[in-house]
Amino acid sequence: MAVTVEQIKKLREETGVSLGLCKTVLEEANGDHSKAIEILKDKGVANADKKAGRSLGAGTVSAYIHNTKDMGAMVELASETDFVAKNAEFQALAYDIAMQVMVTMPENVEKLLEQPFIKDESKTVKELILAATQKFGERVEIRNFARFSTKE
Repeated sequence: MAVTVEQIKKLREETGVSLGLCKTVLEEANGDHSKAIEILKDKGVANADKKAGRSLGAGTVSAYIHNTKDMGAMVELASETDFVAKNAEFQALAYDIAMQVMVTMPENVEKLLEQPFIKDESKTVKELILAATQKFGERVEIRNFARFSTKE
């Protein structure tokens, strides 16, 4: 089945992966969008495994402060290069993870990764990190986080 430009663009907009990879997985899925997403998820895990040994020499620190100003959280999200660390989408991911930490109060990074993401409970935080690794083409990792509250 021939894949249309519109199908490729839609998958690209939804996933952020390269146009070439979108075309390849859509062809593999015979144009089925849902199946292509599943293939990308499988490939994302494989890509993340390949990148696991890479050095993390950059990253960003982001904070989320609740509107009451009596609680907040900070997170350190690591990447391989400054190019990715300065990317607006990468920084937004760090902010969202800081919000997740503030709301859910995980005990450690492993527990945080297992949690459903508060903005989209169909995904876990780990799946967000794997998607970021696939999207940016670099290893991405939550290194550290802290939560603060004047009420505890």
